[in-house]
Amino acid sequence: MNIFLEKIKLLFGDKSLRNRLLFVLGALAVFRVFAATPIPGIDAAQLQRFFSNNQFFGMLNLFSGGGLSNLSIVMLGVGPYITASIILQLLTMMVPRLKQLYQEEGELGRTRFSQYTRLLTLPIALLQGVSFLLILQREGIFAPLSGFQFAANLLVIVAGSVLLMWIGELISEFGLGNGISILIFAGIVARLPRDISQAIFSFTPAQIPTYIAFLAVAAVIVMAVVVVTEAERPVPVTYAKRIRGNKFFGGTSTYLPLRLNQAGVIPIIFAISLLLIPQMIASFFATSSVAWLAGLSSSILHVMQNLLLYGIVYFFLVFIFTYFYTAVTFDPHQIAENLQKNGAFIPGVRPGPSTVEYLGKVITRITFVGALFLGVIAVLPIMMQSVTGIQSLTIGGTALLIVVSVILDLARRVDAQISIREY
Repeated sequence: MNIFLEKIKLLFGDKSLRNRLLFVLGALAVFRVFAATPIPGIDAAQLQRFFSNNQFFGMLNLFSGGGLSNLSIVMLGVGPYITASIILQLLTMMVPRLKQLYQEEGELGRTRFSQYTRLLTLPIALLQGVSFLLILQREGIFAPLSGFQFAANLLVIVAGSVLLMWIGELISEFGLGNGISILIFAGIVARLPRDISQAIFSFTPAQIPTYIAFLAVAAVIVMAVVVVTEAERPVPVTYAKRIRGNKFFGGTSTYLPLRLNQAGVIPIIFAISLLLIPQMIASFFATSSVAWLAGLSSSILHVMQNLLLYGIVYFFLVFIFTYFYTAVTFDPHQIAENLQKNGAFIPGVRPGPSTVEYLGKVITRITFVGALFLGVIAVLPIMMQSVTGIQSLTIGGTALLIVVSVILDLARRVDAQISIREY
């Protein structure tokens, strides 16, 4: 406890750390003001009914930080930026130049890759903005818009998405942690008072055992998320002895930490994006004047409302994308080459192809456990809703994973900064 209090004292006593923390808080305050500022002409009652009966837009609302449920000027949130990142990372598997830029060219390559992501964000935001406005206008959320009003609203919400992307990058540069993750985290946390109040107002004495069981399961799940997020598989590494002049170098032993959840929350975001694309298209064409197109769209939406089928597809996509993203970010060939260049080797394994094969086997085995865990976390809200029958008592698996990951990342960064200043 004394160590914790000392670190808190150092955090607020150090001017640089204090300024970084205040910058994050200021940026989040600006974000929440924008998220609470709606575009004009909204029917609030119709909007409330629409979101209470639409799981599709409820999932999108997660990545807008609650801005979509208010139809705020930042209603698109960081969704276009995340989609652009996903598209470019998928392209790294097909375009060797992008893969080289992302993995091999260091800080300069990652900077250029980030620039490509920003450029792709704008057309995606325009496409999503047009789709959302047309769908919401058709649902009667606001009155029919003239051409000028439509263009003005589109310009506002696209600018809001680009502004959030900029705020997120400012947080990453001048604050603490990953800015985009922190914005999503802030939106999730901002929804907690409303979710808690809904649970309280819908409470009945007969539901006491359900609530107690829910709290116990929630505590176990949070603990499991922390354990899996922090879990590592250490691969022992030994540096060969080298002689330079009259001195010996090397001969030390260390380890290569391979995370159990190498991909983080990205596979869940990938899966959600892939599931939302057909739903968005189907919602857009559900009232089409073309009979076969409207029928097909209605069938797709009906299938997606089947919780069992939806959960199975969701779990499968998360599982597959976990392996895919790990393959993109973890390259055994490059690691084996770097070990060999530095005179290091894994005990009992020959350098070169044998090391590549060994690292590939290890990462495949631990990724299987991580993929299963992410799949269960992803379908957890569906499972809880099916078991309890209470919609307000659903543990948001994706939201929970993001919150825990962001808190752990912030704690590590703050601890690292404090340790540097202590020494």
